[in-house]
Amino acid sequence: MVYQSIMTDTERTEDQALFPPVDPVRAGLTCACPRCGQGKLFDGLLKVRPVCRNCGLDYSFADAGDGPAVFVIMIIGFIVVGLALYVDSNYGWPIWLHLILWIPLAVGLSLWLLRVLKALLIALQYRNKAKPGEIDRG
Repeated sequence: MVYQSIMTDTERTEDQALFPPVDPVRAGLTCACPRCGQGKLFDGLLKVRPVCRNCGLDYSFADAGDGPAVFVIMIIGFIVVGLALYVDSNYGWPIWLHLILWIPLAVGLSLWLLRVLKALLIALQYRNKAKPGEIDRG
């Protein structure tokens, strides 16, 4: 019996062009395409584009899940609460001044860091060829 290799449509369109490697951290910080490093990854604030307008990479593989949100909560919470406690213990600001300062800072930093971490995790997924787990049934 002879086995033939049958390529599916996804295998035909899968990353056959040669691109120089893009650093995932750089792609994450610039929110750029993980393959070419030039196209924009997001369409809006956090919505991932369907394809890269520069190299045509299909972003259907991209699923950052809840990972970026968990990291953002931990990092920004640590920074903002630490700063608020330091300022309150050393300067004794009134509560209204704390609210005016720390709420916009926390929201702004969270939105920026969420975007960057989501782009970083997508770039790492692409570089490491990550995909959902599969059960190998022999």
